[in-house]
Amino acid sequence: MRAPKSLLAFLLVAMACAGQEPQDPKPLAPSSTSALPSEFASAELLLRQGKYDEAIAELQSLAARNPAPKNLARELGAAYYQKGDYLKAAEHLKAAQSEDPKDNESIQLLGLSYYLAGRLADAIPYLERVQSWFPRANVDAAYILGKCYIQTKDYPKARIAFARMFDVPADSAASYLFTSRMLLRQEFDPVAEEYAQKATTLDPKLPGAHLMLGELYLYKSRVPEAIEQFQKELTLNPASATAYYKLADAYSRIQEYDDAERLLQRSIWLDATSTGPYILMGKVLEKKGEFELAVRALRHAAAMDPNNPMTHHLLGQTYRDMGRKEEAETELKIAEQLQTRPDSHP
Repeated sequence: MRAPKSLLAFLLVAMACAGQEPQDPKPLAPSSTSALPSEFASAELLLRQGKYDEAIAELQSLAARNPAPKNLARELGAAYYQKGDYLKAAEHLKAAQSEDPKDNESIQLLGLSYYLAGRLADAIPYLERVQSWFPRANVDAAYILGKCYIQTKDYPKARIAFARMFDVPADSAASYLFTSRMLLRQEFDPVAEEYAQKATTLDPKLPGAHLMLGELYLYKSRVPEAIEQFQKELTLNPASATAYYKLADAYSRIQEYDDAERLLQRSIWLDATSTGPYILMGKVLEKKGEFELAVRALRHAAAMDPNNPMTHHLLGQTYRDMGRKEEAETELKIAEQLQTRPDSHP
């Protein structure tokens, strides 16, 4: 049996991109066939080639043998898992569990199958049972369990899972902060706010806690409260490029463009690798009527990330303000094309 090589990397990288939630991972080929019984070698080769249906047919043909090969149900479950048919995988993996209740690898894969099929409540008991997580699956148990607990509204267990993931005490301010971040990503903002406030109560000087609260308030358009929290964060962490950027965003929403520009410049001085401050700088300068400087900032952002539709849309608006109609139409058309792409991002 083989599990995906990079499920955790797929999930975490996808979430990190503009707060987007992860997509289902594509099934990946197994890494070796050395540990497989010879009767499964042909199916394993087909799986490595991405020929999932042929591999499944090969495995199903083995069921006609008398007796059928040991662990056939497990291999069928793994094959369906790689194909992305998670409920069918679960059906065979449950059969594998009946054959060998101590097969922890099948337990793990069964839990992951339910997780990826969206049946999180069904996934939890199996994921909780796995005491050793197999390196072939490359999965972080605490992350998967934490997300399941959030979706089933068992927030204390989610906090314990994330505390384990980040190696901090379960009742610490840090554990509440990490859980708050995960809750916001899942759009559980009322609980996220409660947990972020708890973090600041337990440790008022915890770096990142006031930033988290500020982001929550900005998300809810509670701009004065967001500004207060970002300012507190900068008092504790004056070198936070993100805090300057977020505070600038808050000021731009109340049309305090000079303050926003000043803060964005500080953010860029501290971290010139992020496109967000350059894009917001272009927007702020456009609002101030400083079109040439706005174009310069937006062009820099476009060079860093040419596939961001927001950058091209703002460029189009700025060119239109400057009376450069052809360039405006070109940029707005690019923005529209990028917006309709499945891999586009704001």
